[in-house]
Amino acid sequence: MNGLDGEGWSQWPAPAKLNLFLEIIGRRPDGYHELQTVFRLLDWGDRIRLRPRGDGRVGRVGTSVEGVAEGDDLAIRAAKLLKSEANSSQGADIVVEKVIPTGAGLGGGSSDAATVLVALDLLWNTRLGVDRLAEMGLELGADVPVFVRGQNAWATGLGEKLTPVELPPAWVLLVHPGVHAATARLFQAPDLTRDSPPATISDFVAGRLGGNAFEAVLRRLEPDVDAVFQALRPWASPRLTGSGSAVFVECATRAQAEALLPRVPEHCRSWVVQSAARSPLQDAVARYTTGASPSG
Repeated sequence: MNGLDGEGWSQWPAPAKLNLFLEIIGRRPDGYHELQTVFRLLDWGDRIRLRPRGDGRVGRVGTSVEGVAEGDDLAIRAAKLLKSEANSSQGADIVVEKVIPTGAGLGGGSSDAATVLVALDLLWNTRLGVDRLAEMGLELGADVPVFVRGQNAWATGLGEKLTPVELPPAWVLLVHPGVHAATARLFQAPDLTRDSPPATISDFVAGRLGGNAFEAVLRRLEPDVDAVFQALRPWASPRLTGSGSAVFVECATRAQAEALLPRVPEHCRSWVVQSAARSPLQDAVARYTTGASPSG
């Protein structure tokens, strides 16, 4: 990363998320599925480095996600979308330091895109604001708006209709079995439940919601994902996040989460991370607007 901490560069967090439950309650006229979920943000994730340019060029420095072309990189697409929508003549060099595994259901690409939108809106002084940025983010992915708004939320629609919720703090064991879950393949599965009865926030608060519509399908299709559930279930209540392959366990303390690490299958990567009451990106924005470094 030589040369990326010099003049003009700033760095911004792009946190991961969990889906504390996820149900499909129907299909929309446009063919997309109607979802219900609760998003929990984590104090852990990718990091975006940005350097504004005066020549209008938007480009990637180094690689972002292995195998992802620059034109398909959500961070690059987000910058170009903002540039177009704001009619800005500015450009940016962009570095995405990946920590969040792809295809895991942790929202890595969407969070990267959201961070680029929010940060460049400040750095370019386009100042479109959160509502407009969230609306634009939906063009990039259904999870982008929650990262733009930066709050734990009850979500409906495609996942873009958000109601902020307060969640108790938690320490989280994250386990990635090395599987890239293909969302399109899961949605096509004949045994996917697509007609769950609509629930309410009260149902969630009362503890009646915690399942994931994709769990049974993914465990059938991917033995390595099933192995994580089999290994952890005698000791905890593992859950799947999003339509990805990552499995998580919420714990009251760090010690409880770390005590589960020896139970994780050897083929997996694992982390113990902390939940966030609000997105670390919001904290970075607040630091920037008061004249401090966004990276703290």
